[in-house]
Amino acid sequence: MAKIKKGFRVEKDSLGEVYVPKKALYGAQTQRAVENFPISGIKMDFPFTNSFVDSLGLIKDAAARANKKLNLLGSKKANAISKASKEVWQSKRNEEFPLDVFQTGSGTSSNMNANEVIANLASKYSGIQIDPNDDVNMSQSSNDVIPTAIKVSAYKDLTEKLYPALDKLISEIEKKEISLKGIIKTGRTHLMDAMPLEISQELSAWTAQLKNTKKTLGFLEKRLLEMPLGGTAVGTGINAHPRFAKNFAKELSILTGGKCKVIPSENFFHELSSQDTAVQVSGELKNLAVTLMKISNDLRWMNSGPLAGLSEIELKGLQPGSSIMPGKVNPVIPEAVAMAAADVIGNDVTITIAAQSGNFQLNVMLPVIAYNLLKSMALLSGSINVLADKTIKSFKINKKSLENALNKNPILVTALNPIIGYAKAAAIAKKAYRENRPIIEVAMEETDLTEAKLKKILDPSKLTKGGIN
Repeated sequence: MAKIKKGFRVEKDSLGEVYVPKKALYGAQTQRAVENFPISGIKMDFPFTNSFVDSLGLIKDAAARANKKLNLLGSKKANAISKASKEVWQSKRNEEFPLDVFQTGSGTSSNMNANEVIANLASKYSGIQIDPNDDVNMSQSSNDVIPTAIKVSAYKDLTEKLYPALDKLISEIEKKEISLKGIIKTGRTHLMDAMPLEISQELSAWTAQLKNTKKTLGFLEKRLLEMPLGGTAVGTGINAHPRFAKNFAKELSILTGGKCKVIPSENFFHELSSQDTAVQVSGELKNLAVTLMKISNDLRWMNSGPLAGLSEIELKGLQPGSSIMPGKVNPVIPEAVAMAAADVIGNDVTITIAAQSGNFQLNVMLPVIAYNLLKSMALLSGSINVLADKTIKSFKINKKSLENALNKNPILVTALNPIIGYAKAAAIAKKAYRENRPIIEVAMEETDLTEAKLKKILDPSKLTKGGIN
């Protein structure tokens, strides 16, 4: 080999010698991947979450402890690996994970990145040589480590970020429901005037959607705790102790403080060859994105105006809305949330395509599945927090606008159907709309019903309760 470049050292792997930066804790295989995949600049140490790299540290720590208990790894080595792994899962060594998301499909490069960093640190701490493959990767394969990391990191971000955000948004909407109880507005179907309802009833649909999503995610959460580690290369568990998977699951549960009640997967062949759970979780994240887009668009429509739109509510003005039209203020938060939701929907498409790349015993698009799944959780968590704090909490009702629209709503005549029939009611509605007059005035002219009787029948507050008046 030529003279060593300044600032580099020589490392060896099965393919030969490699120049590695002197200060780097990673080794030859990581450096090869750095050179092979200068594709996106998006590192596995994602800008929006540390959870994937953290999960690699947790996996290596739990594996070392399991191997120690099975008398496969000596105490000195196991303890050193655990100490080094802890620095990884505590996000203290993120700069040592420089690899691009778009790398070898199994994520072998990222697994070896973790093995090399931990081996170098452990060797330093113990004073003995610790091998990245034979010691840190003992009883494991990239083929079961990376699917396990996807599950651990997804569980971590779901429970620590997305759930708290969802709970906050649900709570803020429910508070708003209570504060707006009894305030009636014109309902709309097909974006056309329809029967009235309370704004609190309209908002209750949002909370129901959000609660249903959390319920479904709660079911899928259990699937995230079924770990593939122990299947090693193809699912047979080659080179792993028969009790390794159970011991690993127990140690991982302990390391998470008992928050994760981890169990081994019932079928390692399934876990290595497919990404069913990631697809299911992503599908529900997409559903949540659709819900957020619906809520955002409802808010935008209700806020539209202030003179030529619906102007039912007023969103808090957060910034000037135009570089050319003075005084214009736009619904910036719902717009931003809708864009984030669109991105999440796109992420689900990527995960769907990636997950079908499970050829025989291995899926070969694991890193991009991890990236998009965790990105969706980050986008949703951030969007939900902003929507709760900067929109739901602060929007105000324009009562005058609501009342004006309600009084002239020709569809109120629907309440007369049981008394005068659909055809007669339709004629009254058309006349009221054509002449821009309240329904009650036209109904008094076109029917024998008294004003008192009509007021009782057409009372919007009673119409929101359903049934026959």
